[in-house]
Amino acid sequence: MTAPRRVAGHRAAARATPVARSPADVHDIATRERLISAAAARFAEHGFANVSVRDVCRDAGANVAAVNYHFDGKLGLYREVVGAAIDAVREMADAVMFAPSDASPAERLRHYVRAYVPRIAGRDSRVDAERVAWIHKLMRHETSEPTPLAPWIAEQAIMPRVHYLSALVAELLKCDADDPRVMRCVISIQAQCLFYGRDKFREAAFPGWPPNAEELALAAEHIAEFSLAGIRRIAEIG
Repeated sequence: MTAPRRVAGHRAAARATPVARSPADVHDIATRERLISAAAARFAEHGFANVSVRDVCRDAGANVAAVNYHFDGKLGLYREVVGAAIDAVREMADAVMFAPSDASPAERLRHYVRAYVPRIAGRDSRVDAERVAWIHKLMRHETSEPTPLAPWIAEQAIMPRVHYLSALVAELLKCDADDPRVMRCVISIQAQCLFYGRDKFREAAFPGWPPNAEELALAAEHIAEFSLAGIRRIAEIG
């Protein structure tokens, strides 16, 4: 699979230092990268529970002991793969979250929704669709069969977006971020956006799903204005 190999290579490059390496070091790095790529494909397709270390090592052309040597076991290998996915999510989230610094809270919310909806629907031409599909498959397994890494994944991949939206909503409501109304609004905004995420059942059951780029843009405008109107009303009634 192209996407896992690309992501694994990206993380390996980020760790690399410009020093001379012995043949043994080069061999270890190559083995490590092959294990990550093989595991990424396996975990995305079958989920953590249904993948064995033996399967991964066979795909990677590595000794079974290599997983313990490089990752301290299967969970450590999975954490490396998920970490690559989280890095990619953060990269995409940066593009979603950051509006111009002089934009009003309402414009920042509009920017968030306009950027987020096409990405989650897989209709953003600026995003590597194969890479996004791989991440979604990996995370679908995690959400249906959570692993011991679930709290860490939530903290790393989900909560930064929640914190960003919470700050925006609190500014719009003119209240503290820990006001219970803030989280209710954040959940409402996210739920509307997530409806447009890739879904095999909807794709099979409803012709033309997911919507095209023009329809998604209209949906994003609706979500943004609907949410802003709701937030304004909540601010009025207190």
